Amino acid sequence: MVLGILTAIAACPAIIGTTEAIRQSQRKNAKEQHRGVKSNLIVSCRSTSPAGRDVDGCAIVLRNNKVRILRSDLATQQTVPLTANAVDNQLYIAVNKTEGRVNCSGHLFAGYFLPYPDQDWGRKGEGLVSTIYDEPPQLNWIYVDQETYEVKYGLRVESEHHLVGPWDCTRIDKRITLEGWEGFMAVEEDEGSWALYFDRDDNGLAGKRSKRRILEVELTRKEKRKGKGEQG
Repeated sequence: MVLGILTAIAACPAIIGTTEAIRQSQRKNAKEQHRGVKSNLIVSCRSTSPAGRDVDGCAIVLRNNKVRILRSDLATQQTVPLTANAVDNQLYIAVNKTEGRVNCSGHLFAGYFLPYPDQDWGRKGEGLVSTIYDEPPQLNWIYVDQETYEVKYGLRVESEHHLVGPWDCTRIDKRITLEGWEGFMAVEEDEGSWALYFDRDDNGLAGKRSKRRILEVELTRKEKRKGKGEQG
């Protein structure tokens, strides 16, 4: 009887330690659940210039294989779906204020973090994916072109020779990071049409943008509004 009591007493620290480890794991999993939730990306720009004010508050869209900036209140947006042959794979920031509504050829970024095949960055982050169609639903990887530093999207075979991560976000504000920092730039490709770039060399995209206007921007995740019966 005494031996049984002593054994139980000796086992208590191990039991308590295991229980606390389980609780910590559960808390961590709860905190990380947001990483798998489909989210839109909203642009913030601190520049007080007219262009900066236009870009600030825009949403990110996928069009022509690029990531673009879309001027919109997400509640009133109207985006024109991509067609199967309308692919050039870049992300854009397309500014359009006509009557406070959006009429933009593209697909609103709706993405989440996902481990990239054959890559293990540990706590530094994961890969990043987004839907490119609503029907049928299809995911593409988000990546940065190694030569131009344009932020693009594509299949694994299209992305694997470029910068595919690690993508992450800040803990409080959920701002997107790549390789551990926020180096995103909006580059005006046409008047009022802004594409998303990553200033990997931290030199203002020297040699990458010609004489086009650029703006420093931040990207914040905003959970996508979930409809009835919708998953993810």
